[in-house]
Amino acid sequence: MSDPQTAPTTSPPARRSVPVLSIVLVIAGAIICLVSLAPLIGGGVLLWAYGTQRDAGGYFTTPTERFETTSSAITSTRIDLGTNPGDHRLFDVFANRTTVQLAVQSTTGQNTFVGIASQADVDRFLDGVAHAQVLSIRGRPFAAAYRYVDGTHAALPPSSQRIWVASAQGRGEQTLLWKLHSGQWAIVVMNASGAPGVTVDATAGAKAPWVLGLGIGLAIGGVIVLAIGAILLVVGVVLLARGSEIDLTGRGAHPGEPIRLAGRLDAPLSRWLWLVKWVLLIPHFIVLAVLWLAFAVVTVIAFFAILFTGRYPRSLFGFNLGVLRWTWRVNYYGYSGLGTDRYPPFTLGSVPDYPATLEIDYPEQLSRGLVLVKWWLLALPQYLVLAVIGGGLFVGFTFGAWWAVRVPAGGLIGLLVFFAAVAILFTGSYPGGIFDLVVGLNRWVYRVVAYVSLMRDEYPPFRLDQGPDEPALPPGPPPPAEPAEAQPEPVVTSPV
Repeated sequence: MSDPQTAPTTSPPARRSVPVLSIVLVIAGAIICLVSLAPLIGGGVLLWAYGTQRDAGGYFTTPTERFETTSSAITSTRIDLGTNPGDHRLFDVFANRTTVQLAVQSTTGQNTFVGIASQADVDRFLDGVAHAQVLSIRGRPFAAAYRYVDGTHAALPPSSQRIWVASAQGRGEQTLLWKLHSGQWAIVVMNASGAPGVTVDATAGAKAPWVLGLGIGLAIGGVIVLAIGAILLVVGVVLLARGSEIDLTGRGAHPGEPIRLAGRLDAPLSRWLWLVKWVLLIPHFIVLAVLWLAFAVVTVIAFFAILFTGRYPRSLFGFNLGVLRWTWRVNYYGYSGLGTDRYPPFTLGSVPDYPATLEIDYPEQLSRGLVLVKWWLLALPQYLVLAVIGGGLFVGFTFGAWWAVRVPAGGLIGLLVFFAAVAILFTGSYPGGIFDLVVGLNRWVYRVVAYVSLMRDEYPPFRLDQGPDEPALPPGPPPPAEPAEAQPEPVVTSPV
């Protein structure tokens, strides 16, 4: 008798750790994409201004505004363009190709003088002469703030001075043209006779032909930097999806909703912990800021992939799904849920035993035409609903002058969670009705987010599905019964 065969033993699959390189690539790609926005926006603004904001002479001009004083002169504050020529070489490259235009016209019929001279020469010329210095200008409505300098001396005719680097004088509109160069300058507007009482309509302009070249250069540079960041980001996302120990791809059909959000209420909840959760979540806020920047870039890349192929790249889909999972866990722990005191894990993967879960089925095919309109036109009604559900109010905590932590705290979700927090503080329990409604409202939000981020084509239903789990879909109609197979009629034969 032979020994009984034993069942073969299998060792558990080796756990795959997330490669550090993929995380570095994702972070670097997201930051580079963010940096690329500055030259892209700057180049776009310059190109727009060059194409639409110049007059027939090629000048960028300001509206005509009224300046007036009862004293003898109106002057600008010091215009500091650098004290020594050559010290600001980059500035000089642009300044030497920039022409300033000043146009003034007296409203009282006086001969008008407008000139530019060094600040020191203007101070000596107007020493002891009453005049008004323009400190600031505010538009819409226009208002100029002046600093009035007292004096007892009568002003000499300005044309008698040899201090002007550019000037214009006469009746009617007078136009001054001056090429910028280094120095400390002041603009002076007077009556040509030096008499007090100056009232003029004035406008300023500048011709800068380098704006076109700079705008093109910034735009091209921004596109190149954005492309580099996008490549690094996509490579990092693909490596992250392949190297993660947890499947990120959302694959597998589900006989129900393609987007499934659940939130299990943990009990008991701490009465006091929710007061400091915003501090505990700061590390998550920092990481999510980078992840959501990457999420936006990945969504743009997926847009073009869907437009040309009808498919959402699986690795990119898995990354965005991971960002949504991470966000839902943080929000559920924090101030969009307060449903658990278990600290959320730092992972993009699915964590089935965590009280907050989110799954989105991967779509094998997406509409190429729908991708053009669903994220803005078709989603407009949903955006209005989300404005009520999520609101636009933020609570911020500033650290220094450059950055701050802001968490959503407005809308219906914020209001309900606040009521729940008060109940937890005094009773130690989360009101069941409020909890069901909070999870249902969050479920609505994430359905819309998945739709507008192009992850599904099914339009989010205008339906508030409350409760911790996705509602069971009603059973469909039974399949029609198959017709019974026809029985052959008996054949009757008679004996021969």
